[in-house]
Amino acid sequence: MVSAGQQDAMFREQARRTEGIDTEVYARYNKDPLTPIIGRGDADLRVGLFGRDPGHNEIRHGTPFIGAGGQKLRQALYQHLHAQPMPDFAASLAVGRHFFWANTVPYKPVGNKAWSMAVKKRFQPLMMAVLAEQWHGDALITLGREAFLWFGIGQSRDQRQRLEAFWRSDARFEAGYPLTLGAPTGRARRVTLYPLPHPSPLNATWYKHFPAMLRARLQQLHVRLDNLRVAE
Repeated sequence: MVSAGQQDAMFREQARRTEGIDTEVYARYNKDPLTPIIGRGDADLRVGLFGRDPGHNEIRHGTPFIGAGGQKLRQALYQHLHAQPMPDFAASLAVGRHFFWANTVPYKPVGNKAWSMAVKKRFQPLMMAVLAEQWHGDALITLGREAFLWFGIGQSRDQRQRLEAFWRSDARFEAGYPLTLGAPTGRARRVTLYPLPHPSPLNATWYKHFPAMLRARLQQLHVRLDNLRVAE
């Protein structure tokens, strides 16, 4: 198994070959544009969260899902676990330690535009290895269409079509989608994807409904303070 440090070195090497990283934002916060913003966490956490790519707040703090949409997400996580409103920014960081975090491409693109398929394909094996090898959980909440359909990259046409059909179904935000995570090293294991819309304020259709939808997913997965880790 490849260590997190070895994986990060491979991310850096791919980033050196990638055009479109928003180096101006990294420079603004005195951050290295080759450093991946992934998150990870305790490998034995049951539930993971998987989104698209970092924005400027994520670069500033070196942590994924910490901007406006990420705060919406973290507020809902805190409310669910503690039955009270999230008090401050520090609490938003603390609640994140109960979940495993990853994203499609761990670098901010210029203009926050979605990365091209070529770039997503370049980083997909590395991020798949993060999920398959650095995490032992089996429930992955995906945020938005791009994050869900990312799991079809490199798969057969039939598998991609099944993912796309699931995303088009009315039950996509209520049902789960089982699949196999396969790392380049050969490690493979089963997980279930639990899609939700992206919590961005720009997502006018779903933004105001997102907290209730996430709460329903957390209830579905029996997420409680005493049930956050993989059973031994």
